[in-house]
Amino acid sequence: MDRAIYTVMAGARQTMDAQTVHANNLANVSTVGFRKDFAAAQSRYVHADGTQNSRVTTTMLANETDFSAGALQETGRDLDVAIEGNGFIAVIAKDGSEAYTRAGDLHINTLGQLTTREGLLVLGNGGPIAIPPAEKIEIGKDGGISVRSLGQGPETLSTVDRIRLVSAEGQALKKREDGLFEARDGAPLAVDPTLSVVSGNLETSNVNAVEAMTEVLSLSRQFELQLKVLTTVDSTTEAASRLLSTS
Repeated sequence: MDRAIYTVMAGARQTMDAQTVHANNLANVSTVGFRKDFAAAQSRYVHADGTQNSRVTTTMLANETDFSAGALQETGRDLDVAIEGNGFIAVIAKDGSEAYTRAGDLHINTLGQLTTREGLLVLGNGGPIAIPPAEKIEIGKDGGISVRSLGQGPETLSTVDRIRLVSAEGQALKKREDGLFEARDGAPLAVDPTLSVVSGNLETSNVNAVEAMTEVLSLSRQFELQLKVLTTVDSTTEAASRLLSTS
């Protein structure tokens, strides 16, 4: 069998993996705070003793993330916040570990705890943030949470906690399978008191829908061409076998 079959199949496999990445980006074009991914591949020669480097295969590297900021979208909702700068909101992931997100569409669960839209507990100065029953909740620019208790006047705002805003400056981050982020070295990110939030706004996904769709279609066409090459190689090999058998 011609070794070109293995070369073509390696390229087709990497193309499928890349298409999956871009399709996931497209599916999250409306996800708050989403950071798009891109597939990285590396070409390398196929070495064999006594032969020339005439064939090249591809190896898929770990997926990387584009950390460029998305646009701000005003919502007017008290519990919506968008982070300014290269920071993240610290949360407790479903596996109990500390993780980070840019999604600022926050909620209060039945226990009075501040959570993300997915129900993950948001961390404050001393752990998960608890919000007492209140008529009004405000989130300041520094992430401080102030409430006006039931039956109290507008002058009785009191601070209950502060959202733990952590800095990603100088840290290599990776995206987890659950869509959250963590440091590559596993160390917790440091709290950055200089970070600020914009209340009543959300950060949109940084995915460009047109670009993502174009990438998906381009990769689909590339996969079809690779399969065509595979068919051609197979036909050539079969023809060569017939020719040799009759000689």
